[in-house]
Amino acid sequence: MTNTHPNHHSHPTAGSDKTNRTIDIGINLMHRSFGGDRDQIVQTALEAGVTPLIITGTSVRSSEAAADYARKHPGRLYTTAGVHPHDAKSCGGRTLQSLRDLAAGGSVVAIGECGLDYNRDFSPRDMQLEWFTKQVELAEELELPLFLHERDAHEDFARILRRVKPPGVPAVVHCFTGSEQELRAYLEMDLYIGITGWICDERRGKHLRSLVKLIPPERLMIETDAPFLTPRDLVPKPKDGRNEPRFLPHIAAAVAQCAGRSVDEVMRQTTETAKEFFGIGFE
Repeated sequence: MTNTHPNHHSHPTAGSDKTNRTIDIGINLMHRSFGGDRDQIVQTALEAGVTPLIITGTSVRSSEAAADYARKHPGRLYTTAGVHPHDAKSCGGRTLQSLRDLAAGGSVVAIGECGLDYNRDFSPRDMQLEWFTKQVELAEELELPLFLHERDAHEDFARILRRVKPPGVPAVVHCFTGSEQELRAYLEMDLYIGITGWICDERRGKHLRSLVKLIPPERLMIETDAPFLTPRDLVPKPKDGRNEPRFLPHIAAAVAQCAGRSVDEVMRQTTETAKEFFGIGFE
C-alpha cells in the first residue's frame, strides 16, 4: 500500500548529508519543556543526522503552534494535525475545519495524533470513538496518512479502522508497546509500526525487544516521542531527564540489535519508509 497523497514536499535539508539521515517521526516539540531552547533542539538533532523532524499535533491549538513553528524551518520540520483522544472532549463544530485549514498550509504531512486511550480515559469513550472516526474520514478526504495512538483500546481501535479506513490511506501506530497478538493484527491490517525508546527499557520494554523482529523492515519507523520516553539505558543520562531527537540513533541501535540487523540498515530503511509514508522528498 503506497501513499498517494498529493502533498509531496521536496525542500532541501541544509547542513546534513542526505545519505546519513534519520527521520524522527514523532516529537512533541511544542511541549513546554522545550520552551527555552526549541531552536537549539532542532540544531543539535540536525548535527546528529536526525532530520527532518515531524512534530506531533495533539490538539487544534498545539497543531496550529506546530505548523507555525515548522514554517520557519522549511525542509527541517513537518507536522501532523489532529486531536489526541485525551482532548476529544474539547472538540466541537469548528474542529474539522480548523484541521482542514492547517492541512492546506504546507507543513502538515499527516492527520493525528488521533485514536483511542482507555488507559487514562481523560475523555469519555463515546467522544473518543466519535472523533477518532471523524479524523480517519478526514484523512481520506484530504488524502493524508494517519498518525495513530492506541492504549488499552485495541479491539475498538481495530474495529474502527477496519470499518472506516480505506486501503489507500496509510496509517502508522505510533509508539507501539502492545502484545504480539496486537502487533500481528496491525500488520495484517497493513498498518505501519512506530517504535520508540520504550525498547531500551529492560523492564517495561522487554516484550517489545522480542517482537520487533516480527515487523517487516518496510513497515517499521522509529521515533523519540520527545520529551517523553527517554531511553533508560542512555549513558550519560540527560541532566534534565528530557528525551531529544538527537537520541534517535541510540533507539535505532537497540532496534537493530533486537532485529538482528545493522544499525545503518535500520536507519536507512526506516528513513526511506518515512519519506514515502509522509510524502517527504529529499533534494
